[in-house]
Amino acid sequence: MSGTPIDTDERIHLIVVFGGESAEHDVSCTTAAHVLAAADPAKYRITPIGISTDGQWAIADQAVAALASGGGRLPAQLDPTGSDVSPTPILSAASAEPSTTVVMPLLHGPMGEDGTIQGLLELANLPYVGTGVLGSAVAMDKAMAKQVVAAAGIPQARYRAFAEHEMTPSLATTIVDDLGLPVFVKPANMGSSVGVSKASSVDELNAAIDVALSYDEVVVVEEAVVGKEIEVAVLGNHQPTAATPGEIVPGDDFYSYEDKYLADGSYAVIPAPIGDDALATAKELAIETYRALRCEGLSRVDFFWEDPATEINGKPGRGFLLNEVNTMPGFTPISMFPKMWIADGVSYPEIIDRLVDLALERHSRRRRNTAH
Repeated sequence: MSGTPIDTDERIHLIVVFGGESAEHDVSCTTAAHVLAAADPAKYRITPIGISTDGQWAIADQAVAALASGGGRLPAQLDPTGSDVSPTPILSAASAEPSTTVVMPLLHGPMGEDGTIQGLLELANLPYVGTGVLGSAVAMDKAMAKQVVAAAGIPQARYRAFAEHEMTPSLATTIVDDLGLPVFVKPANMGSSVGVSKASSVDELNAAIDVALSYDEVVVVEEAVVGKEIEVAVLGNHQPTAATPGEIVPGDDFYSYEDKYLADGSYAVIPAPIGDDALATAKELAIETYRALRCEGLSRVDFFWEDPATEINGKPGRGFLLNEVNTMPGFTPISMFPKMWIADGVSYPEIIDRLVDLALERHSRRRRNTAH
């Protein structure tokens, strides 16, 4: 960290919210540790608020103590417990204080990345980092997001989506007849590859559906795409920009949760080795997708790349196929979002500064539209 802290009232009060009730709780705690370590104390007065897996909000005492000592003792993963607080009073107090306050909700998955906390922050009249209520909710729900991007004409893999109450004994067989094998099965509202399975038979598909239903009541089944996994980091509000795309080379059979966060078998290649024209197309498609889903602040847009110059299963490759959009991507040391911007010369602390500026711009604009 750089700079000498100035008077508290002149710094932005940055409330960092992390943890949460979803299966991505641990990822959020790791993300928060690195954001807190990188945020410049000359610019920000930081209040870390952890949310436990049972929904209890707390001033994260461990993080507060580490920040008071200069941040050097921050662990790799923050403990979200501490002095219990209620969200409504603390957010109301932050909204009323004279200094500028920005909330950074570093929550992944349901009950955080899905528009829920965004709605709370809108009601509290606080600027916050990231996409608003509608974009967060739509992007989080993969089934709904697929409908929106299809209407926008953005190419994607073939899929089937259904709710638990729509299941029939023959559903798995029907899906296999339609999409072939293997297929990937996902809970609609989850990220970080939690609950995702690869199925190579009808029996495996039924088992994978059961796994997905343990996380959400809506399931998405997608055809297996034979191609490179290309990711694009996007920053901005109405005028978003995209970083140079990167390729993820999985160390597992696919880019699973274990491969992303627990093992070290996967690696990134930046820029992705797909040629300059394809890189430019990926950036254009990422921004088009970002706008279609009404993303703001930041997102990571993930594609599959089937090279049109090659044949796949006897047919020419289809080019880019949208996989999914993450409106609050991970910020861990091995996460692709910061890696791609850093490769373009934007440092980790600079990413934080840009996100705070974007949050303030968006809040000012929104309040002009809603204040009557």
